[in-house]
Amino acid sequence: MKILMFGWEFAPQIAGGLGTASKGLTWGLAEKGHDVIFVLPHSRQNYMSETVRFIDAGRYYEEQMERQGRPQGTVSFHPIESPLQPYQNEKTYAVGQQSWSVLRVPGHYAGNLVAEVQRYALAALGIAADEDFDVIHAHDWMTFEAAVAVKRATGKPLVVHVHSTEYDRSGDAINWAIYHVEKSGMDAADRIIAVSQRVRDQIIQRYHQAPEKIVVVYNAVDKEPVLDKASVRKALNEKFVLFLGRVTSQKGPEYFLEAAARVLKTTKNVRFIMAGAGDLLPRMIEEAARLRLQNNFHFTGFLGAHERDELFAMSDVFVMPSVSEPFGITPLEAMKYGVPVIISRQSGVSEILPHAIKVDFWDVDELSDRIVELLTKPRKAKSVVEKGTEALKLIDWQFVADRLVGLYRTLVGAK
Repeated sequence: MKILMFGWEFAPQIAGGLGTASKGLTWGLAEKGHDVIFVLPHSRQNYMSETVRFIDAGRYYEEQMERQGRPQGTVSFHPIESPLQPYQNEKTYAVGQQSWSVLRVPGHYAGNLVAEVQRYALAALGIAADEDFDVIHAHDWMTFEAAVAVKRATGKPLVVHVHSTEYDRSGDAINWAIYHVEKSGMDAADRIIAVSQRVRDQIIQRYHQAPEKIVVVYNAVDKEPVLDKASVRKALNEKFVLFLGRVTSQKGPEYFLEAAARVLKTTKNVRFIMAGAGDLLPRMIEEAARLRLQNNFHFTGFLGAHERDELFAMSDVFVMPSVSEPFGITPLEAMKYGVPVIISRQSGVSEILPHAIKVDFWDVDELSDRIVELLTKPRKAKSVVEKGTEALKLIDWQFVADRLVGLYRTLVGAK
């Protein structure tokens, strides 16, 4: 089976969970003997962002093959010259355009984000014309128009994979142009993959898709820790409570900060760490100063893959207080390092972690109580870790690849 896959992020340098998922899906399919042609945006210069930079995905994949063993299938990467970046919106795209003008960056880019997505779709047709493939697989809204254009040109079946929607990213203040790109992609798809039941319900209710068209396929995580937890030493003799993710309203950083203020009133020798970048970061720094938490609260900014793993290995509690989380891979990454996790009930990953500690994102009192419990009751923390370890045994990219291949074969056989 040959899959033409469209994405806009790939590990190890990532802005969110899609890059991790793209790598896991791709590797899982290749290990099953299938070939993946992966198309993603690429900028010739690192002028797009101080925190998110394009990496040579092909070189990274080759390094993975050297470390893990060469899979049966193959993966080839096709970069399209484009300034599209993960989690962009119209505002950040416009700011980027001003920078390109000042720097006299080469390239014919569109005047706004949606127009650039359309230009990217035209470029994708050129790649599709030179490739032989059985099915098209597109990840999230920026790739949908490209995938639909290729489907119309080739007649090949289309799978759109919804990792998040405009409602998750923007709440009620949605960008209707992006919404219509999402809906058009779903309308044209032969099947829609939702990363959780909560996303499936949203696709049915908000995007008016037929329930029988949507399949839930949960994400997974690489099982083996990259670092030996015992070899990682803290510079400070403190317990670490970690938030790791984009610092945006979707991820609920303000609730993490409020919980920290409550915990620190009664519990000493604790440091709260907010790792990540985003539009709310300046406000969170100001709020931490206002609450006089600066001695026990640390902001790291954006982190690379190795730095993330070091933080996971050093942490004593991981918290994901997301307001609207379609799935959420980071708790699984924390769990493989033996870190007890607290997740919001408003997350897709909660559907596959029946024994996890779950709180409503807005319930700061309960969140702070659960943090204190894990920090001060070793038996409770150990029990949470043991249950998490058992749950991880059933969460594997190989299982995900099997689900995808079964879906592909159904669609190819129907053509």
